[in-house]
Amino acid sequence: MAEATPEEACDELKDALTAAGVKLPSLSVEVASYAGWSKPALIELGRCNVATARALAAALRSGAAGEGEG
Repeated sequence: MAEATPEEACDELKDALTAAGVKLPSLSVEVASYAGWSKPALIELGRCNVATARALAAALRSGAAGEGEG
């Protein structure tokens, strides 16, 4: 996998989460990454409510179960 900018990686994660029906409202590139203080750059996942946490867990379980197929 080619190296991506922090913004590209954040957008890619946001798109994948959206496709799985999950929205993390605080998803962003961590501020210190812009200043160069954080190497490698970090993605801030932020906080979410219980329903979002459960939806994310279900999406991860579904993805993990699908890895064994094919």
